[in-house]
Parts: sequence; structure tokens; C-alpha cells
Amino acid sequence: MGNILILYHSNTGNTKKMAKMVTEGALSVSGMDVRTLNCDEATAEDLSWCDGIATGSPTNLGSMAWKMKKWWDTVAVTKWLEVDGKFACSFSSSAGWGGGNETACNAMATVLLNFGFLYFGITDYVGKGLTPHYGAVLAGEPRSEKEREICKRLGRRLSEWVAYYKDGREEMNPLNATYLRDPKDFE
Repeated sequence: MGNILILYHSNTGNTKKMAKMVTEGALSVSGMDVRTLNCDEATAEDLSWCDGIATGSPTNLGSMAWKMKKWWDTVAVTKWLEVDGKFACSFSSSAGWGGGNETACNAMATVLLNFGFLYFGITDYVGKGLTPHYGAVLAGEPRSEKEREICKRLGRRLSEWVAYYKDGREEMNPLNATYLRDPKDFE
């Protein structure tokens, strides 16, 4: 059984809604135990417990919110040498498109890579022009079905990698996925 941590901070509730969708995606893979916690609730032990983590933050000046960064600087730092080799991905919401979502995901990726996490992007498309290459990114809350799907796909992919590599479940290799993922599927 794989353990997935969805760690998020939300100012307006939009990133929390994204976290809920990421959680739903992670739970779509059988055998996963998922904890969804905001930065005020999560402990260093939650980080040790997980095999994979999805971090979510609203975009703040093109980066992650200070509460997310503070969590890594003050709470997670005690586990720095213990989490090497676990899987990671990110998601971010902003007030509008072009608000720095990808740079916020990259900022979280930088922290995760420094902790030794195996950070992944996703080549999949979930609709015409919608892909979580750098992570799931949205302007505002997830409104459309495709916006919800981009969050769910991120959580699902995290669980797939954990199931495949940690649990040895060959059928969960995302490269063999049968769901729509090619840009041509949406032309």
C-alpha cells in the first residue's frame, strides 16, 4: 500500500478546492492511503510517512506562498535526509492566467528537489490545450470538468508512480495508461 500526502496552503479557498481534486485523483488508484493536510496541520511525521507528495500553493509574486515555504524551512527541515527518493509534484492557483502558476510550481519543485524528492512533470493532455506539464495550474478555482480533471490527473499520476515503483504493481505504469492523454485525442 502506498502513502500519499497532499500538502497545501490556501488563502481564498481555491487551492484547497484543487487539493480536494488532487486527492480524488490519488484515491482513484486502489490501495492508496491519502492524507490531505494544510500547512498549519501537517507535521514532519506526515512527511516521513508518505511515499509521494503533491504540494499546492496559491501564487504569490510568482512564487509559492510564504506559509508553504515556511513549512519547509521550519517543519520539514528535520526530515531533510530521510525523504530522499520519494515522488513529488505540485499544483498552484492564481488570480488570473499569466499570474505565475508555473513559476510557483517550479519554486516548489526547487524545494522538493533539494530534499531529494523525485519531481515529475506530466506529458498528458486532459483537453485541448490543457496539460499539467509543470503541475496542475489554474486561474481561480477548478470550474470546468477539464480543470477538475487536470487536478485529478496530477493526483492519479502520483499514485500510479508510487504503486508502480514502491508497490511493484506493473499494471499501474502510467506509460501503459489507456485513458486519453495524447493531444491528438482532443483535436
